[in-house]
Amino acid sequence: GKVSAVLGTHTHIQTADEAILKNGTAYITDVGMTGAHDSVIGNRVEEVLERFIRGVPRKLEVATEDVRISYVVVTIDNSKGVALNIERFCEKLGGEDYEIAS
Repeated sequence: GKVSAVLGTHTHIQTADEAILKNGTAYITDVGMTGAHDSVIGNRVEEVLERFIRGVPRKLEVATEDVRISYVVVTIDNSKGVALNIERFCEKLGGEDYEIAS
């Protein structure tokens, strides 16, 4: 209840644990990532696999297909500083939008 929101990130996978905690803090473990969905932290899968499985040094190329943006929208009561709502989204850029099932 001392902050309006705690938004985590780093695992790159959007979590489905968004909540308003009992004292009015919005929380989510991981907002998610922005970038190519079928990738290894944004790099083309083929190059990463060859580099790590076969030990072949090679430059990693940025993956560019199926780019998505993950984000949350938090509604805050400005007079009290408490979160009223938190909602997560994941949108495919340059194409069809989708929502992650709760």
